[in-house]
Amino acid sequence: MSTHASSAAPADPLAALGSLPGVPDSVDSVRRAVDRVYGHRVMRRRGGEVTSEAALRGARGSAALSGADWALEEVRRRTDFRGGAEARTVGAALRLTAEAGQLLSIWRQSPLRVLARLHLVAAGGTGDDGAVGRPRLAGEPVDEPLIEARLPGADEVAGRLEGLAGLITAGSSAPALVSAAVVHGELLALRPFVSHNGLVARAAERIVLIGSGLDPKSICPAEVGHAEQGRAAYAAAFDRYLSGAPEGMAAWIAHCGRAVELGVRESTAVCEALQRGAA
Repeated sequence: MSTHASSAAPADPLAALGSLPGVPDSVDSVRRAVDRVYGHRVMRRRGGEVTSEAALRGARGSAALSGADWALEEVRRRTDFRGGAEARTVGAALRLTAEAGQLLSIWRQSPLRVLARLHLVAAGGTGDDGAVGRPRLAGEPVDEPLIEARLPGADEVAGRLEGLAGLITAGSSAPALVSAAVVHGELLALRPFVSHNGLVARAAERIVLIGSGLDPKSICPAEVGHAEQGRAAYAAAFDRYLSGAPEGMAAWIAHCGRAVELGVRESTAVCEALQRGAA
C-alpha cells in the first residue's frame, strides 16, 4: 500500500480497507475471539500471568519467522542471548516484546520515534556505525531473512514512512485489525532499517493491537499465529499485500486476523492450564 497522500485519496484510507470483501467478517471473527479469552475466569485473577506467558510465546513466534525457530522451553530457560545469530534473534524478539508496552503513549504522537526506538532495542543498543535507530541510507544493505521482495530506495522509504506516520497521527475509524495489518505490511514492504525489520514490523503490529483497545492486556499474541501458519504462508500473504490490489489487501488482512485468532487460542490454552494448576 502506498501511503503517499494525493488529492484523490480518501480522507481515511484505512477505513476504506475495512469495507473490502471479507474484511468485516475477519474483523468480527477476531473481535469475538478476543472477547471470549478476555471473559475467561482465569483472567479475573491471574491476568498478569497470562500476559507474561503471551509475551514469551509471541517473542518465540516472531523469532521463528526471522529464522530462529527455538522450542518454547529453550526460550524460557535461556538467560544469555549473546551467542550465534539465532540466539541474538531470539534475544531481540524478547526485548521488543518487553519494550512494546512501554511505547504506547508515544505511538500516536510520534510513530517514527517509536520505530527508531524499536530498532535500537532489537539491535541491543549496538551499532557504532550509526546505522542503528534510523532509516537506512542510500546504498546500505539490508539483512532481512524470509522477505525477498523488491527493496525500495532510501528516498521512497523516507516518503512512505512519513505517509504512514501521517495516517497514524491523524487517527482512523478503521478497525484495529485493519490498522495493525497495514502497519505490519507497510514496514515489511519498506524494510526501513538495515536489520531486524520483520521483528520490528511485528512489534509495531502488537503496539497497534494493544493501543487500539482490541487487546489492551496484550494476551492475544499475533506473532504466535503468524508462526503457526508457517513462513511460506506468511510470505505468500505478504506478496498479496504487495500487489496493492483490493483482493490482495483483503487477503493480507484476513491472514493477520487469523494470526490473532491463533494467538487467542494459545492464550486460551494458557488460561485452561492455569485453571487446572498445570502451569
